[in-house]
Amino acid sequence: MISFGGGISEEYLSISSDYIASNTPIVFEIRLIIAAAATYNRGNRFPQMLNGQKIIVVMPAYNAARTLAKTVAEIPRDIVDEILLVDDASSDETVELANKLDLTVFLHEKNFGYGRNQKTCYREALRRGADIVVMVHPDYQYSPHLIVPMVGMIAYGEYDAVIASRILGRGALAGGMPLYKYISNRFLTLVQNILLGYKLSEYHTGFRAFSRTVLDSLPLEENSDDFVFDNQMLAQVIHFQFRLGEISSPTRYFPEASSINFSRSMKYGLGVLATSLRFRLERMKLSHFKIFTQAVPKAHDAYYTEIGAAASHTDKLTHDQTANL
Repeated sequence: MISFGGGISEEYLSISSDYIASNTPIVFEIRLIIAAAATYNRGNRFPQMLNGQKIIVVMPAYNAARTLAKTVAEIPRDIVDEILLVDDASSDETVELANKLDLTVFLHEKNFGYGRNQKTCYREALRRGADIVVMVHPDYQYSPHLIVPMVGMIAYGEYDAVIASRILGRGALAGGMPLYKYISNRFLTLVQNILLGYKLSEYHTGFRAFSRTVLDSLPLEENSDDFVFDNQMLAQVIHFQFRLGEISSPTRYFPEASSINFSRSMKYGLGVLATSLRFRLERMKLSHFKIFTQAVPKAHDAYYTEIGAAASHTDKLTHDQTANL
């Protein structure tokens, strides 16, 4: 076995002596280059940019150790440049596993909530120069295979944001979505389509992709640190007249997947109705709300740390480091 170095791991550039013997020097050299490039790409070391766009996947995590590896395994690393995981002070082995999977990991100093987790996700993705950011829950409720078409819809200029809908098609209940969640989803979506003057199949999916322009423009820091953050964000996308597309996604509900309980669901539903009413009042110029005001760079408290093998530093981020993100 002959190995080739030059900054490339030997495990990706090895070829048998039998293969060399069966080829002329010129043919061998050409075939070696092609084979090495293909093998190297399969090793996910050279992501292929989609229309020149840098793509970063973000994963807001909380006690996701049981499903994280399965989710990461399906992320198309051939087009994804980096995967960021933000852990909201999990009590399980989420952080340790994420480091073993070679993800870029951030740890909140305490449990701040799902909305704050996303704020950290998007801020860090933009800081790393992302052109497109895809949020994937690490609980394996959504299919990471859909990252490719979702990103394509943005990378080629058709949309500014894309959501993966569990309602398009007939798979929501078949995929295990509880009946009460399905009914509330349909009711809230109907109300929001009326009040927002838009037409989506659902507003409550956690699988989304956004262009950098969208994330730079939205006043995300004004949003809730709780679950209603998701809904506020889509209302902002519509308010600022970005192009929002949908793609059909299979539904996966199973014991290991995360899911909010009935009381939290009720709180979320009331938050959705409040967001929709604020949107309508803002559009009618009867009131004004910060969540519908153009984003202004702000300083942020140092509340999280980049950790693990992929970390470029281990100190908490300071106000100066994050002020203009």
